[in-house]
Amino acid sequence: MSWDMFKSAPPTVQVRLESNPPGADATTSLGSGCKTPCSVSVPAPDASFTVAFALPKFQPASVPVNVIETPGDFTTPASVTTDPNPVFAELQPATPSKPVRKPHRPKKPKPAASAAGPAVAAPVAGSPFPDPNAGKR
Repeated sequence: MSWDMFKSAPPTVQVRLESNPPGADATTSLGSGCKTPCSVSVPAPDASFTVAFALPKFQPASVPVNVIETPGDFTTPASVTTDPNPVFAELQPATPSKPVRKPHRPKKPKPAASAAGPAVAAPVAGSPFPDPNAGKR
């Protein structure tokens, strides 16, 4: 015969998880998780734990949770609570990365005109148009 049937189940703690904006993935360091707003039941830990919040386009956040054990006596059973409860995270928008700018390249200077003035293009041989400067030279 086994005495296991007389053992009580390990105590659990109900923890409410909330975020602003809602819809974040909240995961406890104990393994439980859900999408906010929600509640998870975690085995009563012996020490503090953390809750990590993650939401696309927002910076992740982590909130420490303290475990408070209240010993029982002859009239009241022992209890375990968490502080804070609900666990709340204010998620900040992710800062958009600044676009990478290409270095400024100065324009190449245009070739300087000769001192005699602008160059005159010679008429193309066989052009149907007469040279407008033909009689001025």
